Amino acid sequence: MVRRRVITLSTDFGSVYSAQVKAVLHRRAPTATVVELTSDLPAHRVSEAAFLLGHIASGFPPRTVHLAVVDPGVGGRRAPIAVLLGDGSVAIGPDNGLLESLANRLGIRDVRRIEPRRLPGGGPISPTFEGRDLFAPAAALVASGRSVATLGRRTHLTRGVGFTLRRGRDAAEGEVVHVDRFGDLITNVPGSWIPRSTGSVEVRFARRPAVTLPRRRTYEELRPGAAAVLVSSFGTLEVSRREARADRRFRVRAGTTVRLRWGTRPARGKGGK
Repeated sequence: MVRRRVITLSTDFGSVYSAQVKAVLHRRAPTATVVELTSDLPAHRVSEAAFLLGHIASGFPPRTVHLAVVDPGVGGRRAPIAVLLGDGSVAIGPDNGLLESLANRLGIRDVRRIEPRRLPGGGPISPTFEGRDLFAPAAALVASGRSVATLGRRTHLTRGVGFTLRRGRDAAEGEVVHVDRFGDLITNVPGSWIPRSTGSVEVRFARRPAVTLPRRRTYEELRPGAAAVLVSSFGTLEVSRREARADRRFRVRAGTTVRLRWGTRPARGKGGK
Protein backbone atom coordinates (compact mmCIF):
# COMPACT_ATOMS: atom_id res chain seq x y z
CA MET A 1 0.00 0.00 0.00
CA VAL A 2 1.42 3.36 -1.05
CA ARG A 3 1.35 5.96 1.68
CA ARG A 4 -0.27 9.23 0.72
CA ARG A 5 2.21 12.06 0.47
CA VAL A 6 1.86 15.06 2.75
CA ILE A 7 2.37 18.56 1.36
CA THR A 8 3.05 21.29 3.90
CA LEU A 9 2.49 24.92 2.97
CA SER A 10 4.33 27.79 4.69
CA THR A 11 4.03 31.35 3.36
CA ASP A 12 3.65 35.02 4.22
CA PHE A 13 0.70 35.25 1.84
CA GLY A 14 -2.25 35.63 4.16
CA SER A 15 -5.49 33.72 3.62
CA VAL A 16 -6.52 34.98 0.16
CA TYR A 17 -3.33 34.16 -1.75
CA SER A 18 -2.76 31.01 0.28
CA ALA A 19 -6.20 29.72 -0.75
CA GLN A 20 -5.20 30.03 -4.42
CA VAL A 21 -2.08 27.97 -3.83
CA LYS A 22 -4.06 25.28 -2.00
CA ALA A 23 -6.52 25.11 -4.91
CA VAL A 24 -3.65 24.24 -7.25
CA LEU A 25 -2.31 21.59 -4.87
CA HIS A 26 -5.69 19.92 -4.42
CA ARG A 27 -6.42 19.99 -8.15
CA ARG A 28 -3.05 18.65 -9.27
CA ALA A 29 -2.35 16.23 -6.41
CA PRO A 30 -5.84 15.08 -5.33
CA THR A 31 -4.54 12.13 -3.34
CA ALA A 32 -2.09 14.17 -1.27
CA THR A 33 -2.82 15.55 2.18
CA VAL A 34 -2.27 19.32 2.23
CA VAL A 35 -1.33 20.77 5.62
CA GLU A 36 -1.05 24.54 5.87
CA LEU A 37 1.57 25.19 8.52
CA THR A 38 1.15 28.95 8.37
CA SER A 39 0.18 31.73 5.99
CA ASP A 40 1.36 34.49 8.30
CA LEU A 41 5.13 34.16 8.34
CA PRO A 42 6.67 37.63 8.80
CA ALA A 43 6.20 39.40 5.47
CA HIS A 44 9.41 39.65 3.40
CA ARG A 45 11.62 38.60 6.35
CA VAL A 46 13.43 35.67 4.79
CA SER A 47 15.86 35.01 7.64
CA GLU A 48 13.16 34.96 10.32
CA ALA A 49 10.97 32.71 8.18
CA ALA A 50 13.93 30.37 7.54
CA PHE A 51 14.50 29.96 11.27
CA LEU A 52 10.83 29.11 11.86
CA LEU A 53 10.56 26.81 8.86
CA GLY A 54 13.59 24.82 9.97
CA HIS A 55 12.09 24.16 13.39
CA ILE A 56 8.51 23.53 12.27
CA ALA A 57 8.84 21.56 9.05
CA SER A 58 11.65 19.28 10.25
CA GLY A 59 9.23 17.63 12.68
CA PHE A 60 7.16 16.10 9.88
CA PRO A 61 7.58 12.48 8.71
CA PRO A 62 10.07 11.46 6.01
CA ARG A 63 9.01 11.96 2.38
CA THR A 64 6.94 15.04 3.17
CA VAL A 65 6.85 17.70 0.45
CA HIS A 66 7.50 21.12 2.00
CA LEU A 67 6.32 24.05 -0.11
CA ALA A 68 7.55 27.33 1.36
CA VAL A 69 7.40 30.82 -0.10
CA VAL A 70 8.61 34.08 1.42
CA ASP A 71 9.91 35.79 -1.66
CA PRO A 72 10.46 39.56 -1.81
CA GLY A 73 12.36 39.02 -5.09
CA VAL A 74 9.57 37.07 -6.80
CA GLY A 75 10.05 36.87 -10.55
CA GLY A 76 13.63 38.09 -10.27
CA ARG A 77 17.05 36.48 -10.57
CA ARG A 78 16.86 34.07 -7.61
CA ALA A 79 16.27 30.52 -8.79
CA PRO A 80 13.19 28.40 -8.12
CA ILE A 81 14.52 25.18 -6.60
CA ALA A 82 13.57 21.76 -5.31
CA VAL A 83 15.80 20.21 -2.64
CA LEU A 84 15.81 16.47 -1.97
CA LEU A 85 16.53 16.23 1.75
CA GLY A 86 18.28 13.53 3.72
CA ASP A 87 15.11 11.81 4.94
CA GLY A 88 13.55 11.67 1.48
CA SER A 89 11.51 14.82 2.01
CA VAL A 90 11.52 17.55 -0.61
CA ALA A 91 11.65 21.31 -0.01
CA ILE A 92 10.37 23.55 -2.80
CA GLY A 93 10.65 27.32 -2.90
CA PRO A 94 12.84 30.27 -3.85
CA ASP A 95 16.61 30.01 -3.54
CA ASN A 96 16.94 33.09 -1.35
CA GLY A 97 17.97 31.48 1.95
CA LEU A 98 14.46 30.44 3.00
CA LEU A 99 15.15 26.70 2.73
CA GLU A 100 18.62 26.80 4.28
CA SER A 101 17.75 26.08 7.91
CA LEU A 102 15.52 23.14 6.99
CA ALA A 103 18.20 21.75 4.68
CA ASN A 104 20.83 22.09 7.40
CA ARG A 105 18.64 20.11 9.79
CA LEU A 106 17.73 17.26 7.44
CA GLY A 107 20.71 17.19 5.07
CA ILE A 108 20.86 17.56 1.30
CA ARG A 109 20.90 14.76 -1.27
CA ASP A 110 20.13 16.71 -4.44
CA VAL A 111 19.18 20.22 -5.57
CA ARG A 112 17.41 21.02 -8.85
CA ARG A 113 16.46 24.26 -10.55
CA ILE A 114 12.78 24.05 -11.44
CA GLU A 115 12.27 24.54 -15.18
CA PRO A 116 8.71 25.61 -16.11
CA ARG A 117 8.75 23.64 -19.36
CA ARG A 118 9.05 20.42 -17.36
CA LEU A 119 5.76 20.99 -15.55
CA PRO A 120 2.98 19.36 -17.59
CA GLY A 121 -0.25 21.20 -18.31
CA GLY A 122 1.08 24.51 -17.10
CA GLY A 123 -0.44 27.78 -18.17
CA PRO A 124 1.17 31.20 -18.07
CA ILE A 125 3.23 31.98 -14.99
CA SER A 126 2.53 35.27 -13.28
CA PRO A 127 5.82 37.02 -12.47
CA THR A 128 4.20 38.27 -9.26
CA PHE A 129 2.76 34.91 -8.10
CA GLU A 130 5.18 32.09 -8.76
CA GLY A 131 4.02 30.47 -5.53
CA ARG A 132 0.76 29.59 -7.26
CA ASP A 133 1.93 29.14 -10.85
CA LEU A 134 5.37 27.52 -10.48
CA PHE A 135 6.11 26.25 -6.97
CA ALA A 136 2.68 24.72 -6.30
CA PRO A 137 2.61 22.70 -9.58
CA ALA A 138 6.14 21.45 -8.86
CA ALA A 139 5.16 20.39 -5.33
CA ALA A 140 2.05 18.63 -6.62
CA LEU A 141 4.11 16.80 -9.24
CA VAL A 142 6.55 15.49 -6.63
CA ALA A 143 3.72 14.53 -4.28
CA SER A 144 2.17 12.54 -7.15
CA GLY A 145 5.32 10.44 -7.55
CA ARG A 146 7.62 12.38 -9.86
CA SER A 147 11.29 12.46 -8.82
CA VAL A 148 13.06 15.72 -8.08
CA ALA A 149 15.56 14.96 -10.85
CA THR A 150 12.87 15.41 -13.49
CA LEU A 151 12.18 19.02 -12.50
CA GLY A 152 15.36 20.49 -13.96
CA ARG A 153 19.12 20.53 -14.05
CA ARG A 154 21.27 20.07 -10.96
CA THR A 155 22.28 23.18 -9.07
CA HIS A 156 23.30 24.10 -5.52
CA LEU A 157 21.60 25.73 -2.58
CA THR A 158 22.60 29.34 -2.05
CA ARG A 159 23.75 29.97 1.51
CA GLY A 160 21.97 33.20 2.23
CA VAL A 161 21.02 33.24 5.93
CA GLY A 162 24.06 33.87 8.09
CA PHE A 163 23.01 34.62 11.64
CA THR A 164 25.52 36.16 14.03
CA LEU A 165 26.47 33.60 16.69
CA ARG A 166 29.62 33.64 18.80
CA ARG A 167 30.46 32.01 22.11
CA GLY A 168 32.89 33.15 24.78
CA ARG A 169 33.80 31.77 28.18
CA ASP A 170 30.96 33.52 30.03
CA ALA A 171 29.41 35.40 27.15
CA ALA A 172 27.68 35.03 23.82
CA GLU A 173 26.67 37.18 20.88
CA GLY A 174 23.71 36.32 18.69
CA GLU A 175 20.56 37.74 17.17
CA VAL A 176 16.90 38.04 17.88
CA VAL A 177 15.68 35.71 15.14
CA HIS A 178 11.96 35.82 15.89
CA VAL A 179 9.44 37.90 17.78
CA ASP A 180 6.44 35.72 18.56
CA ARG A 181 2.82 36.83 18.89
CA PHE A 182 3.28 37.41 22.63
CA GLY A 183 6.20 39.79 22.06
CA ASP A 184 8.81 37.30 23.31
CA LEU A 185 12.29 37.87 21.85
CA ILE A 186 13.58 34.52 20.58
CA THR A 187 17.34 34.46 20.04
CA ASN A 188 19.55 31.94 18.26
CA VAL A 189 21.81 31.46 21.32
CA PRO A 190 21.50 27.84 22.52
CA GLY A 191 20.02 27.55 25.99
CA SER A 192 22.62 24.94 26.85
CA TRP A 193 25.37 27.57 26.70
CA ILE A 194 24.34 29.10 30.03
CA PRO A 195 24.88 26.91 33.12
CA ARG A 196 21.71 26.00 34.99
CA SER A 197 23.15 27.51 38.14
CA THR A 198 23.24 30.97 36.55
CA GLY A 199 20.95 33.31 38.47
CA SER A 200 21.08 36.40 36.24
CA VAL A 201 22.20 37.43 32.78
CA GLU A 202 23.38 40.77 31.44
CA VAL A 203 21.57 41.50 28.17
CA ARG A 204 22.52 44.20 25.67
CA PHE A 205 20.45 44.74 22.51
CA ALA A 206 22.40 46.42 19.70
CA ARG A 207 24.05 49.52 21.20
CA ARG A 208 21.49 50.11 23.90
CA PRO A 209 22.46 50.11 27.59
CA ALA A 210 22.79 46.67 29.14
CA VAL A 211 20.13 45.36 31.53
CA THR A 212 20.54 42.57 34.05
CA LEU A 213 17.66 40.11 34.02
CA PRO A 214 16.98 37.05 36.17
CA ARG A 215 17.31 33.59 34.68
CA ARG A 216 14.03 31.68 35.09
CA ARG A 217 12.70 28.28 34.04
CA THR A 218 8.98 29.14 33.71
CA TYR A 219 6.84 32.24 33.23
CA GLU A 220 5.00 31.39 36.45
CA GLU A 221 8.12 32.34 38.41
CA LEU A 222 7.70 35.97 37.31
CA ARG A 223 5.28 38.57 38.57
CA PRO A 224 3.08 40.15 35.86
CA GLY A 225 5.06 42.53 33.69
CA ALA A 226 8.48 41.35 34.91
CA ALA A 227 11.18 40.41 32.39
CA ALA A 228 13.54 37.44 32.44
CA VAL A 229 15.76 35.19 30.36
CA LEU A 230 14.35 31.69 29.72
CA VAL A 231 15.00 28.75 27.42
CA SER A 232 12.42 28.90 24.64
CA SER A 233 10.55 25.97 23.11
CA PHE A 234 13.06 26.22 20.24
CA GLY A 235 15.84 25.32 22.69
CA THR A 236 17.34 28.79 22.42
CA LEU A 237 17.37 31.67 24.88
CA GLU A 238 14.51 34.13 24.89
CA VAL A 239 13.83 37.39 26.69
CA SER A 240 10.23 37.53 27.86
CA ARG A 241 7.85 39.41 30.10
CA ARG A 242 5.03 37.70 31.91
CA GLU A 243 1.72 38.68 30.32
CA ALA A 244 3.37 41.65 28.58
CA ARG A 245 5.40 42.35 25.46
CA ALA A 246 9.19 42.31 25.71
CA ASP A 247 9.56 43.72 22.18
CA ARG A 248 7.81 46.93 23.23
CA ARG A 249 9.63 47.20 26.53
CA PHE A 250 13.07 46.88 24.92
CA ARG A 251 12.13 48.34 21.49
CA VAL A 252 13.58 45.35 19.68
CA ARG A 253 12.64 43.50 16.50
CA ALA A 254 13.91 40.47 14.59
CA GLY A 255 17.43 40.99 13.30
CA THR A 256 18.64 42.96 16.33
CA THR A 257 21.96 41.77 17.72
CA VAL A 258 22.07 40.65 21.34
CA ARG A 259 25.06 40.26 23.65
CA LEU A 260 24.79 38.13 26.78
CA ARG A 261 27.09 37.89 29.76
CA TRP A 262 26.74 35.68 32.79
CA GLY A 263 28.78 34.52 35.73
CA THR A 264 29.40 35.77 39.26
CA ARG A 265 29.68 39.51 38.50
CA PRO A 266 27.22 40.67 35.82
CA ALA A 267 27.14 44.43 35.28
CA ARG A 268 24.53 46.48 37.06
CA GLY A 269 21.48 47.37 35.02
CA LYS A 270 17.82 48.02 35.07
CA GLY A 271 15.87 44.77 35.15
CA GLY A 272 12.70 43.53 36.74
CA LYS A 273 9.61 45.25 35.49
